[in-house]
Order: sequence, then C-alpha cells, then structure tokens
Amino acid sequence: MVATDDSARSLLRFITCGSVDDGKSTLLGRLLFDAGMLPDDQVEALRRDSRRQHPDGDVLDFSLLTDGLDAERQQGITIDVAYRYFHSARRNFIVADCPGHEQYTRNMATGASHADVAVVLVDARKGLLPQTRRHTYICALLGIHKIILAVNKMDLVDYAKEVYEPIKEAYINLAKELGIAAVHALPVAALTGDNVGAPSKDMPWYEGPTLLDLLETIHVEPSQAVDFRMPVQWVNRPDQSFRGYAGTICGGRVKVGASIVVQPGAHRAHIARIVTADGDLPEAHAGQAVTLTLDREVDVSRGDVIADAGRPAPEADQFAVHLLWMGDEPLLPNRGYWLKIGAKTVNARVTSIKHKIDVNTQAQLAAHRLQLNEVGYCNIDLDHPIAFEAYADNHALGGFILIDRQNHATVACGVLDFDLHRATNVHWQHLDVDKEVRARSKGQHPKCLWFTGLSGAGKSTVANLLERRLSRLGYHTYLLDGDNLRHGLNRDLGFTAEARVENVRRVAEVAHLMVDAGLIVLVCVISPFHSERDFARNLFVEGEFAEVYVDTPLEECERRDPKGLYRKARAGEISNFTGIDSPYEAPVSPEVHLHPGESSLETMVEELVSHVFPHADR
Repeated sequence: MVATDDSARSLLRFITCGSVDDGKSTLLGRLLFDAGMLPDDQVEALRRDSRRQHPDGDVLDFSLLTDGLDAERQQGITIDVAYRYFHSARRNFIVADCPGHEQYTRNMATGASHADVAVVLVDARKGLLPQTRRHTYICALLGIHKIILAVNKMDLVDYAKEVYEPIKEAYINLAKELGIAAVHALPVAALTGDNVGAPSKDMPWYEGPTLLDLLETIHVEPSQAVDFRMPVQWVNRPDQSFRGYAGTICGGRVKVGASIVVQPGAHRAHIARIVTADGDLPEAHAGQAVTLTLDREVDVSRGDVIADAGRPAPEADQFAVHLLWMGDEPLLPNRGYWLKIGAKTVNARVTSIKHKIDVNTQAQLAAHRLQLNEVGYCNIDLDHPIAFEAYADNHALGGFILIDRQNHATVACGVLDFDLHRATNVHWQHLDVDKEVRARSKGQHPKCLWFTGLSGAGKSTVANLLERRLSRLGYHTYLLDGDNLRHGLNRDLGFTAEARVENVRRVAEVAHLMVDAGLIVLVCVISPFHSERDFARNLFVEGEFAEVYVDTPLEECERRDPKGLYRKARAGEISNFTGIDSPYEAPVSPEVHLHPGESSLETMVEELVSHVFPHADR
C-alpha cells in the first residue's frame, strides 16, 4: 500500500448492521485485514485466539478483532457498538459495528445517528429477517439514504446466484418503500474474504466492485443546510479580555463582519473574529469547529444557536416527531422528560402518540404507550422554545434525545418533523392584575400543598382539618380532592398508568391556576409516580410548592379500607390499584413527612401550619 497523507483522504462514517449472527463482526475484521490495517503481531495474536476459540479448525476468526467485551465473546454476539478507525489508500473510515439482537436496537440507533452509509448484512441462508427490516427502517429514519447490502455466507449456499438474486430484489423493494433509493448489493463470504477486499473466484457471475471498492468510491452528499447555523457548545472565557462562543458549524458558512442573531431570541451582533487552533480565519463553513467572538456584549449561553440574521432558524415549542423508544419502562403520554438537542436541555412531555409503526410492514397502529424498541409518531411539547430545523434538512438542529428526569437515563432518540402551527399562533396575553396583586388583596402568600400517599393513608382527612384551621386564621384556600375531581374534570379517566399521568397533569394545571389567583391550594391525589409529582412541582416558582407525604403503611391502609377498595382489589374486581397491582413510588425528600400512626391529627395539622407557613404569614 502506498502511504498517503491523512489530510488528502476523505472521511466516510459507516455502520454494519443486520440480524444477529449474520456475520457483521467477521466481515468488519476481514475488511480490516484486507485493507492492510492489521500488523503482523496482531495477526499472530488473532491466530492464537482463533485456535483457543476453535480448537478443531485452522481458520482466522476475524470477529475476535471487534467483539471486545467478554460477554460478547462468551455469547458469540455483539452487544455494544464497537467503533473502529481505519484507512485505505483512498479514504479514511470510522465504522460502528452495531449489535444484531432486538434488545440492543438502541445501541444500533446510536451508531446510525453518526453514519453516512450503512452496510446491511443478510445471511444468505435466511434471507430478510425482522431485525433486518427494523435496522433498515431506523437507517431511513435517521437520514441514512445510501445502503450497501452484503448478502453474506454465500459459501454456505454453494455461491449460488439463484439464492442471491431473490434476496437482493426483496431488499431493494423494502428500501424503496422506506424512501431509500440508493442500494448497492453484492454477494460476500466474510469468513473466506470473497468480494470483501478481493473479487471472488467462486462467484464469477458477480462482476461488480468488492465491498472495499464500494466503500472507497461511494459518494456522500454534503449537508443540504445552506443557511449559517452554529449551536454553542461552550462559552470560552479564559480571562477578562476574551469572550468567545465555541461550537461546530452545522450549516452554511460565516465571514468576519457577518450579521448574526442569537436564538432563541432576537439579540443581534456582528462577527468580530473567527478563532481556531491554527489561528484566525476570514471565513468558516459547515463541519468546522471554531470559536466566534462578537462586536458587542450580548447574552449567549451554552445551547443557544448563532444564526444568519437575515435567515434565522425557526423557533417553536411544540413539534410533530418520530421517536424510537429506548427505555425499559414504557413511554406514557404527558409524563415529563428532559429533551436534549445539541447542547440545549429543556423540559418536555409527549402530549399524544398519533400512532406507532410496525417496522416490518410500515403499518400505522393505534397506541397509548410505546414499549422498548418501538417507533412512534408523536406530538411533543417543550417548556421553552428552541431554534430548530427539520431533521431532514439539518441533523444537528433536528435530532434529539429524551432523558428520564429520575435516573438520568437516555430513554428515546427522535427527529423533529415539523413545528405545530399552534405553537406560534398562541401568545401570552398581558394582564394588569397578576398573581402578586391578587395575593396582596388577600393578605397572603399563595402556595400549593401537594398531599401524596396510598389510598386510605389519611390525606383528605389531614387536608380537610388543615383547611379548617387555615380558614379560621383568615387564609383564602381551596381543597382539590382527587375523588371529587373524578366526578367532573377527570370523570373520563380510568386508572391505567397512562390515565394516572393525565389525571395528575390536569390537577396540577388547575392547582397552578388557583395559585395564580392568589389562593393557598391543598391537593389530595395519590399521584403514585415521581415523574408526575416532579411535573407538578415544576409548574410553580421556588417556594410555592410543598410535597406532603402522608406515610401510612400498606397494611394499615388495608385495615382501614374506608371505601372497600382494597378488598375489591384483592378479589380481582379492581385492576391497576396502587399498592396492590400498581406501584407507589414514595417521595425521597418531601418538604413535610407525616406519620399518622405516630402522631395525632391535631399534631400533624400544627406541624403543617408551622413548617409550611412561617409565623410571619399567620
């Protein structure tokens, strides 16, 4: 191989994917070998490892080069995404070897989100499998529109063209249905290297390029984003004399002196300098990592977008999106998550699931929740507007993840399709009489006391006595009781997990309006999930919300059973009953923790009055 300077070679990012045991790791190892990327000592080590793994054979097991985890070697499968860098005489490559098992689809999506091309493997003996279809759908969803179909293990079907052709045609038809027009197909035998780095002598009927040739020559179109966009990843402030905004340009180009706008918002300025590690530039373009300085002081934070002032990015807080759910627990509409797009994080909730998609048939199916590895088309609502572009136009401003607010796990990846018109057509109306005026007229500080606990714990009893006490002290109050609300506002809701989320959301919004009216609101709902109680808390400003945990053991609640509900739940007459066949997630650090079995009602009421309402408020 002739040595070539890295800077003279273009870079291709690609993934290998397909169903389990299709030979992805073997193919990638063989590709590295045929590209001349394995030094002699590594080949010798591979030979020794192969003998240990296969004592009866004398063949190099190339999968051992990429299956690096012990669990993968023991099971003979790929679990994690294995990234590898290599090069040939004509190109540099970064490849992600993606897992084939359905339960690791989330890992495959991670690899696909950074790739330009996908190498999809199909076992010639099995043809197209559900996971092959799933991976192809995800490739299309994440913007990969060039596929190399490698029909592998041709040596196990006698290199028969009659086996290869039907698989090729079936896959091309599948790709067309998904909007993928460019499919390059070839037959390979990864174990022996046929058509991987050199043409196969056993398949003279195939006259096309080898896999390595395809990877070296396949053309990848540059980003279609033409307007200047740069998400700010870091505010660079090494000393008092310099303030710059670092990031990677994800669209268009920018020159010194150009007029820009900081989004979301309308702060305008001009580019003063374009700073790089190699010195200042007069101009920069998409793909370059730079630090921009501005000609005047404006408020720019991590996650903001610096854009062309003449053609700024649209802004919105409600979107139609495609979601790949990656969480072990299901997606429930109206549950709160964090949405991270680039370096910006905002609160988000999926307001509705329009449909989920059968990735095998592309059929649209009704759904009230999304389970692990399911894809859905959803509406999503954010608590702050963001600068965005459709994922099809700009991956950086249109791709996002959802994060569980409790355990910080990534539970979904998604792409923005378009903003919902109601997001920009509805505006806040200014009111002269606001919360402060209303509260001042009542001579009190408005608050929300959120009582949570099992059914029968005593929430309503304590809250009712507290309201009587506050009324005698001259406070203006209102008690929102969960059972009473189910006779009106929430009468259409059942007791499934989805219905409980919506029940709490509605109650929280009403409580928020009442606090805005200047009232002290007492809310009594079981609200069994951390996420929904956090959603309620986040509606209020600091100091307005107090979580009150009425901590009565399940055994005592069952003994009391004032409404006979536990008896019915134990008899199977009521399903999804909290504490029996539906979980209760106890508060971790409530503002007030009550123990009815240890304290009298009067003591608990006094504790609430003294703890939540300081003496100055009485």
